[in-house]
Amino acid sequence: MVYRGVHSTLISIVESLSQLHIITRARELWRYRELIRNLVISNLKSRYKNSALGFVWSLLNPLGMMLVFTIVFGFLMPDVRVEKYPLFVLTGLLPWNFFQASINAGMYSVVGGSNLVKKVSFPREVLPIAAVLGQLVNFLLAFAVLFMALVVFQASFSPWLWTLPIVILIQTVFSTGVVLVLSTLNVFYRDTAMIMEVIMLAWFFLTPVVYSVGMLPETLSTGSLTVPLQRMVYILNPLASLIAIYRDLLYWGYRTDVDFFVRTAITAVAVFAFGYWFFLRYSDRFGEEL
Repeated sequence: MVYRGVHSTLISIVESLSQLHIITRARELWRYRELIRNLVISNLKSRYKNSALGFVWSLLNPLGMMLVFTIVFGFLMPDVRVEKYPLFVLTGLLPWNFFQASINAGMYSVVGGSNLVKKVSFPREVLPIAAVLGQLVNFLLAFAVLFMALVVFQASFSPWLWTLPIVILIQTVFSTGVVLVLSTLNVFYRDTAMIMEVIMLAWFFLTPVVYSVGMLPETLSTGSLTVPLQRMVYILNPLASLIAIYRDLLYWGYRTDVDFFVRTAITAVAVFAFGYWFFLRYSDRFGEEL
């Protein structure tokens, strides 16, 4: 019922991962957890080095962006109205910022750590994983702003709010999978970063961050073909599904549909499995390429 079309692909990836001794790699990765922690701390320190406000920027940045979008879509475009629009924007903007920052940092993680890659023996996936976890810390700090806004705007909390850590974990898994692919491509093709700038811009506007999916027509007709547009947004864009779940829990106060939740989780795991397989397949060549 859920993504039957990818069943054979997943089996192929799992078999490939088994051939690459995935369990052994996972155990080795666990042994290097201290290195991951040190890299995360190092990334955070370098991010806020010589900054007067330090980690406070993690709080001010989403507030500033929320203000801009509220002015543009809430006042300059009065036809595009959503109740408690600043809160609506913030519940979509924070997950998007986490994803975008993970891509920007993780894509350069292997190239930026070339000295380590060429001189030290360690699991190469440590680098992109540490990059994503560093952005996760910033994301969690920024959540302080979100919960303050939830209180100020008297939001309706979902009784399923306890699943929020699971949703954050799902997004972290999905982001890591994408980063594993991009960090690998960036080693061999340095044009990856330039291409991703365009893709991320398009991805932002194709994701319901500053607008509601309900504003889109339910169907789109092109000739004899009718496409269920709103449904396709969620099917083709996992990030749209994740943001919808965040909003169900934090903005609408709904209980997320279990089937929808499970499909999003399966997609995240599938992307991570493919990303890890792709990374391991080419990681042995990083030293000579760098």
